[in-house]
Amino acid sequence: QVQLVESGGGLVQSGGSLRLSCAASGRTFSPYVMGWFRQAPGKEREFVAAIAWSTRKTYYADSAKGRFTISRDNAKNTVYLQMDSLKPEDTAVYYCAGAWQNVLVSLVSVARVYDSWGQGTQVTVSS
Repeated sequence: QVQLVESGGGLVQSGGSLRLSCAASGRTFSPYVMGWFRQAPGKEREFVAAIAWSTRKTYYADSAKGRFTISRDNAKNTVYLQMDSLKPEDTAVYYCAGAWQNVLVSLVSVARVYDSWGQGTQVTVSS
């Protein structure tokens, strides 16, 4: 089993930046894809970004394009989400997730394809 632990959340003003980290431990870490999702109070969990581990190809939700950047550090078994130009509507609990099976590109935004999840980190953006 892989344990995923997020960090880096917090309170930031609108227009500010945060960098989330997701550190993995446990089994040999070689996921097919790592993703970030978020869930705001009263809303469904939604896809934010994903990165294919071997190719580093990235995928973004429309809401994240141009503002968020996903990256990974293979040596540290860590995936990052750099969030810039934050808006109050970005307020949510952010989760990282990993998939160890082959995932179709068309499904990287689908939560059910991911095998492991972290506990989440709260991001609050004030106006």
